[in-house]
Amino acid sequence: GWLVRRGRGGGAPVVAAHGRHKRGKQPGERRPRRLGRVLLALILLVLAAAVLYAMMFMPRADEEKGQGRTGTAGAQSDAPTASREPSPHDPQSSSGGGEGSGTSSPDDQQAQSTPPAGLAKGFAVRKDPKGFKVAVHESWTRRGENSRGQIRYIGGDFELVVVAGRDKESEFGADPMAYQQNKEPELSAFRSSSWASSSGLRRIDVGQTAMAEGEFSWRDSSGRNVYARNLVMLIDGRYHVVLVIGPADERRAVAHYFEQATATYSTSG
Repeated sequence: GWLVRRGRGGGAPVVAAHGRHKRGKQPGERRPRRLGRVLLALILLVLAAAVLYAMMFMPRADEEKGQGRTGTAGAQSDAPTASREPSPHDPQSSSGGGEGSGTSSPDDQQAQSTPPAGLAKGFAVRKDPKGFKVAVHESWTRRGENSRGQIRYIGGDFELVVVAGRDKESEFGADPMAYQQNKEPELSAFRSSSWASSSGLRRIDVGQTAMAEGEFSWRDSSGRNVYARNLVMLIDGRYHVVLVIGPADERRAVAHYFEQATATYSTSG
């Protein structure tokens, strides 16, 4: 009987063997979880810092860009004004072609200037006593109508010639291009010059108005090489001429004066 009880008591090692499966975790096994939590916390901190940086500094960057664009636009708007605007010349030193009285009558001096929007700096639209409006540089002087029906505005070596309906369609035909090349009295010096050239000849039709335009170069009677821009308009059966003449080496200035004049020429009163 004692042997049996001893044998049953030998089950203690079995209990000890069963206890090995319930052994607690060692401290070293918790390190991976702690490391993961630390990394997650660092990532969240980095994201929060990035969001905070964007909120604080991005608006300032946009403002700087906006200011840069404004400055660039301002510089671009100033440049054309400086390049397109020739320096005014002494009105007394005129060398323009055509016959004129040389002085302006009191009625001629009543031509008024109005400043419409979009007009180039230094120009004014003058309401001429002959019934037309045209933009002329403020420093230029008007000459009275000569025997050829020309109104001349003089500015140093430059000259604006306006003819308001002198020639009739019934006498000179209905083709403004043919009139410009073969019949227009204002270009007679070009046709008679021993050295002359032309370019940019074209016809323009706008509604019921037929027009012709061209660029002309020639050597005048004094030996000076001149350059001219010419526009012919057939309005209500009569030819209107806007011609700007200047030195051949001042083509850009001639073009500028011509563009201002033709863009504003009107016979509507």
